[in-house]
Amino acid sequence: MRSSSRGRVDPFIVMDVMEAANAAEAAGRHIIHMEVGQPGTSAPEGARRAAAAAMEQGALGYTVALGLPALRARIAQLYGEWYDVDLDPQRVVVTSGSSGAFLLAFTALFEAGDRVAIGAPGYPSYRQILKALSLEPVLIEAQAENRLQPIASNLKGLNAQGLLVASPGNPTGTMLNKDAMSALIGAAQETETAFISDEIYHGIEYEAKAVTALEITDQAYVINSFSKYFSMTGWRVGWMVVPEDHVRQIERLAQNMFICPPHISQVTALAAMECGDELQENMKVYTANRQLMIEELPKAGLSAFAPPDGAFYVYIDVSDYTDDSRAFAAEILERAGVAVTPGLDFDAARGHQTIRLSYARSTEDIREGLERLKVFMAARG
Repeated sequence: MRSSSRGRVDPFIVMDVMEAANAAEAAGRHIIHMEVGQPGTSAPEGARRAAAAAMEQGALGYTVALGLPALRARIAQLYGEWYDVDLDPQRVVVTSGSSGAFLLAFTALFEAGDRVAIGAPGYPSYRQILKALSLEPVLIEAQAENRLQPIASNLKGLNAQGLLVASPGNPTGTMLNKDAMSALIGAAQETETAFISDEIYHGIEYEAKAVTALEITDQAYVINSFSKYFSMTGWRVGWMVVPEDHVRQIERLAQNMFICPPHISQVTALAAMECGDELQENMKVYTANRQLMIEELPKAGLSAFAPPDGAFYVYIDVSDYTDDSRAFAAEILERAGVAVTPGLDFDAARGHQTIRLSYARSTEDIREGLERLKVFMAARG
């Protein structure tokens, strides 16, 4: 049977690493998981209780395509609480995870063949979703002096119809401050380039609050999710904020592509937004883990990284040790029992000399993983 060229996307390497790690565990080994960007915590207790009650009380059928009105209103309220932004709930669209939001955004904003600029290193699924939609990803090779984030001057001569930025970024955890975000938005507006801000790691910040694009402009698509800060990865519920005159177009697309986000996940998400004390306890774990990484990785000889501003990743230059990050990650898994992600997932050109470590799990696990890495690196010489 024939297949389309659009479907020939690259694999998500981290999932291959996770599969290898799971196989090692099935064979009886104890593996420390630093490969996957998934909180080690479950959805907040109050959210789980709300989900259980909802399953007992109702049929949980379709909702309207844009999401439960109460959830849209509560998300809009969050922008006032976090950023002092007065947001109309009608501009909020609840989605089937951030992945659903990217599909809707790319379909609404671009024609087949359009060019969309993204930073490298960056989340690999951006490239693959763009390719699957017959769009052309244009990679901006972000530089260490800019903390591996794109800057406004990178847009000159790109001839791109869209720009997607992520702050805090995956895999780096670095953030754009307000001046840098404003400069990127201004450069995009000068060339009528659609601006998309991936803010999925907002809420997980350490020394400064992340900046939302909505502090600067209403003429942007802002994408977020309940997966990270709210610890709801498997519930597959996210949201995006769009300009007022784009809402109806997004609604029509959502009706046809998804019908609606999962009803039970929306109920759970609404309750999760009232579980601030538990979520802040999670943040204490991430903060402690981040400090462990910053202090202990150099003792293993892994010191070439920018301390993360947010999210729960460290992106390390390992060019002193390898020019094959995939083989290096496999060696670490085999000899140290620690699963890490090769940088090739995030930067096809330069990722052969980098690895990403996630510190989203328990502090006990992170401490054990770091000790194993020190032993491994010392033995490797």
